[in-house]
Amino acid sequence: MRDGFEEPPEEPRPILTYPFEHIPEAGSGEAVEITPGVLWLRMPLGGSLKAINVWALDDGDGWTIVDTGLRTKESAQGWRDAFDGVLAGRPVTRVICTHMHPDHVGLAGWILRKFPEARLWMTRLEYITCRMLAADTGREAPEDGLRFFKAAGWDEAAIETYREKFGGFGRGLYPLPDSYHRISDGDVLRIGAYDWRVVVGSGHSPEHACLYCPALELLISGDQVLPRISSNVSVHPTEPDADPLTDWLTSLAKVKVGVPNEVLVLPAHNEPFYGLHLRIDHMLRGHERGLIRLERRLDEPKRTVDVFGALFARQIGPDNLGLATGEAQAHLNCLWKRGLAEPRLDEKGVRWWRAA
Repeated sequence: MRDGFEEPPEEPRPILTYPFEHIPEAGSGEAVEITPGVLWLRMPLGGSLKAINVWALDDGDGWTIVDTGLRTKESAQGWRDAFDGVLAGRPVTRVICTHMHPDHVGLAGWILRKFPEARLWMTRLEYITCRMLAADTGREAPEDGLRFFKAAGWDEAAIETYREKFGGFGRGLYPLPDSYHRISDGDVLRIGAYDWRVVVGSGHSPEHACLYCPALELLISGDQVLPRISSNVSVHPTEPDADPLTDWLTSLAKVKVGVPNEVLVLPAHNEPFYGLHLRIDHMLRGHERGLIRLERRLDEPKRTVDVFGALFARQIGPDNLGLATGEAQAHLNCLWKRGLAEPRLDEKGVRWWRAA
């Protein structure tokens, strides 16, 4: 399954180990101790994902928070209950956000207002991109976006829905602080008694930060590696010729080389698990198979909206058309960069793809 999109069943899933029988209730303020000084909490989400995992790390005189949940009353109450309960007695010293999507950064500004001595820690591209997208709130849909989706084969009804919903990103998060502490690939962060190394990936987002602690054998993987779903990897109107799928596949291979298989993976969604390398291998093979299926579909010219069946088993409707279009475009662009497909724009502004 890929952010709610079921992949055609071609290979059994790898057998992963899930060591925790109890899952903390989303939005309750309840925490499960992963190991002394590492707490697992969950905040509620709408849709198929239902919840996001967030983490509290013992930072000596306080707590480092990793990811925050969406800007909702339910998630804010969950944090209030945690600050009055399992996290009581010590302040938040910093908030680290793995990347800029609202379910990860949505309440960062809110938490930092409650703890004004704390700072936001992010990679540069994630912070800047988040600020840029939040600035779109209230704007009209840009012509570049309209052209992008028309080229993909959207009809007028779908394009009108895009117009109506454009600028909604900022509604999912409190305003970010006007300054932040930059983290970069390879940085070593001292959090409490332990060192955590920043492992950056891209493709799902511009500069996604995972955190690896060799001493504790833990990897906070964010959305880079998830046990049951594969992160959405999309092309967006702001960079229509991008190849994020190659970036993401390269990042997965990098994580496999740099992080040992023995770690306990703490993902943003679903439960903590063992089997990092098995899961990475399965995702790599799955996307390569998808690219092969897609190339075969291009024996005759196809629009982006015509190739969903090669990538997704679930029917695509208005509620998931944007995600499906972005991911299908990512696969097409990947074939294009590999020299295996080529696009042609017709006189109506629709792009047709065919195997090269």
